[in-house]
Amino acid sequence: MNPLVEVAGWAGAGSLLLAYGLLSAKRIDAGAGYQVLNLAGALGLAANAVAHGAWPSASLNLVWLLIGAVALRRSAALDQ
Repeated sequence: MNPLVEVAGWAGAGSLLLAYGLLSAKRIDAGAGYQVLNLAGALGLAANAVAHGAWPSASLNLVWLLIGAVALRRSAALDQ
């Protein structure tokens, strides 16, 4: 297996855990920083899941990615 795919998966997992941990500890709110961490995490995990043929996980992370992208876009629109 391609080592970059493995790195992407682990980085994605770390990004999602970091986002959740920071939000739970009230270090960040559910704003742009949280959404960017979620997007990065979903992208990394989706890439890894696709490479491994783990379609349920890939599907979940692609939906997670879309939800984060929409939330980030709406947040940016509100800031204007």
